[in-house]
Amino acid sequence: MEHPIGSLMDTTMEKIKEMIDVNTIIGEPITSPDGTLIIPVSKVSYGFAAGGSDLPTKKENKDCFGGGSGAGVTIQPVAFLTVYQGDVRLVSVDREEGTADKLVNMIPDVLKKVKGVFKKDKSESADDFSEITQDDIDG
Repeated sequence: MEHPIGSLMDTTMEKIKEMIDVNTIIGEPITSPDGTLIIPVSKVSYGFAAGGSDLPTKKENKDCFGGGSGAGVTIQPVAFLTVYQGDVRLVSVDREEGTADKLVNMIPDVLKKVKGVFKKDKSESADDFSEITQDDIDG
């Protein structure tokens, strides 16, 4: 026979699973009137606890079980992916852009400039990156 605490834990975990799925972390895409696709990205944290006690009773082979369980869930928006006319941007909810965000946002511009270098007249060196400035690298 399964211990009653197992049932409490199973019920708690099932309820958490019902609340959290992939659409909670990567939200449903939203299309704005200008055609921009906006995809919310969230951070989900959760925890649960369960406990109980078996108390003896006056009747033989009978235990009195008392127990409980609880859970907490936090959903925090962290960024939005935006797609507009083929350009993909990661817009952080934080005011300061992190290094990873800067790198992701730089990729389309750097690729355009690298393509431009290779499209130049063959008489010019393919290693000429003079169009890429320090501002492009710093973001």
